[in-house]
Amino acid sequence: MHTLKGILEEIKQDIIQKNQIREDTHADMRKVTSLSKQAILLLHQKKSNEAEKIIKIATEKIVNLQNLAKQYPNIIYCGMYSETLQEYAEANIFLMLIKEGRFVTPKEINVPSIEYTLGLSDVIGEYRRLSLDTLREGVVEKGEEYLKEMDEIFIHLLALDEAYMLIPGLRRKTDVARKIIEATRGDITQEIRRKALEDYLKYFETTQNQPKKHKEKIKKHSSKNTKSKHVQSKK
Repeated sequence: MHTLKGILEEIKQDIIQKNQIREDTHADMRKVTSLSKQAILLLHQKKSNEAEKIIKIATEKIVNLQNLAKQYPNIIYCGMYSETLQEYAEANIFLMLIKEGRFVTPKEINVPSIEYTLGLSDVIGEYRRLSLDTLREGVVEKGEEYLKEMDEIFIHLLALDEAYMLIPGLRRKTDVARKIIEATRGDITQEIRRKALEDYLKYFETTQNQPKKHKEKIKKHSSKNTKSKHVQSKK
């Protein structure tokens, strides 16, 4: 027969244990989020190999969390875990697009469909950053390619139809994505016009200098002939 003291002692130990698990798992979730952000930053710095190593570390922690979820679903499946998976999915999708030019699937990275989709929508923002970097480097064509990728992701997200309304937070993310895409389109258009104007001014300057140089050449040639005739007349 269990005494009240014994029952409460078991309850206390259970609460303490679950609280410790909650603290540990939340620390792992924060770590995965941080690692995913680091990986994305490294990809922007064109350090894909280093980014891949960091994502592997994050993957180990995700696997551990998923194993704990079988035993403690109420602890693991919280708002923080969903956000962690979104960040993790974004990093994996972005990595595969940079390295292999393809979209990684939810099964490949073992991420639920909803978190995968939300992570995918955030990739649009990363493409804007890539596009702006190429504009600063003067490679407008590459920036246009990134804009096409942004458009492709956005259009396919909107094409989810009824599922679009069933994914919490997707509408807000696509609203943000729309603004990002239009801002990027404006930046690229402005750069194209600026470059066209710069090329025209260079061409105009060249064409203006050519007649001037030609006139100077004729003038010098004429001056030489005049001097020659003057010398001959003296003789």
